[in-house]
Amino acid sequence: MSSYSNPEAEIVEKAKAVLKIEADGIAQLVERVDQNFAIMVDLICQSRGRLIIGGIGKSGIIGRKIVATLNSTGTRSLFLHPVEAMHGDLGQVSRDDVFIGLSNSGQTDELNILLPSIRRIGCKIIAFTADRNSTLAKHSDIVIDVGVETEACPMGLAPTSSTTALLAMGDALAVVLLDKKQFKSKDFKLYHPAGMLGQRLSSKVNDLMLTGNSLPLVSEQTSMFDAVKEIDRGGLGTVLVVNRQTRLVGIITDGDIRRMVVSGRSIDEMSAADIMTANPCSVSRDCPTYDALNLMEQHQITVLAVIDSEQRIQGILHLHDILGKGEFKFNGKGPH
Repeated sequence: MSSYSNPEAEIVEKAKAVLKIEADGIAQLVERVDQNFAIMVDLICQSRGRLIIGGIGKSGIIGRKIVATLNSTGTRSLFLHPVEAMHGDLGQVSRDDVFIGLSNSGQTDELNILLPSIRRIGCKIIAFTADRNSTLAKHSDIVIDVGVETEACPMGLAPTSSTTALLAMGDALAVVLLDKKQFKSKDFKLYHPAGMLGQRLSSKVNDLMLTGNSLPLVSEQTSMFDAVKEIDRGGLGTVLVVNRQTRLVGIITDGDIRRMVVSGRSIDEMSAADIMTANPCSVSRDCPTYDALNLMEQHQITVLAVIDSEQRIQGILHLHDILGKGEFKFNGKGPH
């Protein structure tokens, strides 16, 4: 008797098997949600800063999605790439923030090497990991177990069930926070009027840029010590350097300061003019936001100076004001 094979049926069964494995992985999390989850929610609600999420690889991709969900449901959040953080983006973190590290193994070097710096800043650290004895877990204040027994990948190599479980736990956090903060449908509409990101991208730089006292400015002669203080005051990880006519001549970022320290040069001996990057990228206030975003992507930067036809400073535009990380603002004022 000859055997009969139905390739289409086999494909369907394999797909069902994958979905069942992943569904079982999420179901396993239900029994692991304990008092630590409630403590985490209270900690985030009491925080005066943002919820910052970091991860590498697939965990990083999941982290970005969790951040997007949190921001759209009333929890100000930011994704921090651990490698970029060690090269200047750590300047976006403050002691009022709460940091969540995502790593199934808890042994991700790029993430774990960042933890001492996060701790020195003063942030509370939460681990989303499958290993309570991992390095990430041991350096965290709260550990949330997101482990699964089986990956859907037959070789057990590609993150499948584990990333699904991680995303589901992130959704659980976002929804509980939404309820805790009494976030209503009218609030959701406030952040999604026909697609808030689409509205921002169709606006002008003038609508989003920071102005007035929000501008981090120093002169060419300013000492680097005072320049660092101005960077800290501005909270953007950067300061614009202007001449006596308030014309833009340069920019100093956290990365520039890091490179100065590594080089062994003393901050007491340097002025802003010695460290700044001359002729930085800039835009006019009537530039479409979409074009400004493309310019940031092209040059791998997060800040643009806004100038007039005479190179005089008009404002400053940060990537987060375009993408909506944190509270969305028009000209420094929140939505009414």
